[in-house]
Amino acid sequence: MSRLWDGFSSYTVIGIANTVIHWQLFFVFRAAFDLSQAASNLFAFCVAATFSFYMNALYTFAMPASWPRFGVFMLCMGALSLGVGWLGDRWHLHGLITVLGFSLVSLVCGFLLSRWVVFRQGGQ
Repeated sequence: MSRLWDGFSSYTVIGIANTVIHWQLFFVFRAAFDLSQAASNLFAFCVAATFSFYMNALYTFAMPASWPRFGVFMLCMGALSLGVGWLGDRWHLHGLITVLGFSLVSLVCGFLLSRWVVFRQGGQ
């Protein structure tokens, strides 16, 4: 069980930087461009996740980044981002609640997706 969570601390540190990037862009897209929470969350996610994908490939999983891995990660987590933003719009949540909720859910879901699928090693 503990082997499953190997690298989680490194993933979390990179995730903090990712979160700062994501939150700032989310609020810029909402305030400056008057985009929906769904669109703002997705666009901010795409920028922040590109950064964290490459950092995690290098430092957390020590595996080469590739377009197929990047595509799987972005497709799965982007769908989650869009879904959480859509719920924020639908339920009329404050933007802070939307990005906080997404940040918490994506920390665990993103790590497990990365560990089990995106950066899966042959013996796992």
